[in-house]
Amino acid sequence: MIPADESSNAAGGEEAPVDPSVREALVSAARRSAVGQVAPGEAPTPTALLSAMGGVRGLIESILPGLSFLVIFTITQQLVISVIVPVIVAVGFVLVRLITRTPVSSALVGVLGVGLSAGLALITGRAEDNFVLGFIINAVFLTAIIVSVIVRRPLVGVIASLLVNSAGDWRADKAKYRVALIATFVWAGLFAVRLGVELPLYFAEATQALAAMKLLLGVPLYAGVLWVTWLLMRTVYGRSSSE
Repeated sequence: MIPADESSNAAGGEEAPVDPSVREALVSAARRSAVGQVAPGEAPTPTALLSAMGGVRGLIESILPGLSFLVIFTITQQLVISVIVPVIVAVGFVLVRLITRTPVSSALVGVLGVGLSAGLALITGRAEDNFVLGFIINAVFLTAIIVSVIVRRPLVGVIASLLVNSAGDWRADKAKYRVALIATFVWAGLFAVRLGVELPLYFAEATQALAAMKLLLGVPLYAGVLWVTWLLMRTVYGRSSSE
C-alpha cells in the first residue's frame, strides 16, 4: 500500500463524493457490462464468458450479419444485396426477440449499427464504407481508454471498484492500480489492433479481406481480452478477499 495522501497528490487530489443515486446507477451499469459477469476475485468460467457474449443467441446476432456480408459480397461482388441482406438478418433477430418476448435492446442496437453502415455504403457506392462506423466506434473507445489512463483512473479499475463497491480510493492500493492499468492497456491494445489491421485494408479497398479480418478481430479477440481481464483482476482481488 502507498500512503493515501501520496496517492491523492499523484492523482490530482481527493476523490470527489458521488451522489448515492449516481453511484447506484454506475454500479448497476458495471454489473451489466461484460467485465461484470465475473466478480473481481472469482475464477472465470466458460459459462460466464458465454453469458458476457450474450449467450448463444448473442453470438449468432454478433457474427451472422458480418458473415452474410462477406459470403454474399464474395459470391456476387454486388454492393446493394451485400449490405441489404445483413440489415434483413438484423431485423429478423429483433422480430424473433419480440415473438419470444425476450429483451430486444441489444438486437435494436445491432439493427441501428448495421443499418447505418449499410446506408453509408449505399450513399458513397463503396463497399468498404460499410465498415467506417466500426472504425469510429473503435477509435472512440480507444480514446476513452487513453484518457482514463492519463487522468489516473484506468477504466478497468473503475469498473472493478464499482463491482466490489469499494468505499475508499482503490488507486491507493499499488497492486490493484498496477493490474488495473495493465488490464486497461490490454483493452487499448484490442482497439488499436483492430484499427491497425483494418484501416490499411480499407484504404487498399480490399473489401473481402477487411470483412474477414473484422470477423476474426471481433468476437474471438473480444472474448480473449475479456478472459485475460478476469484473470488479471483475480490476481489482486482474489488475494485481497482471502487475506
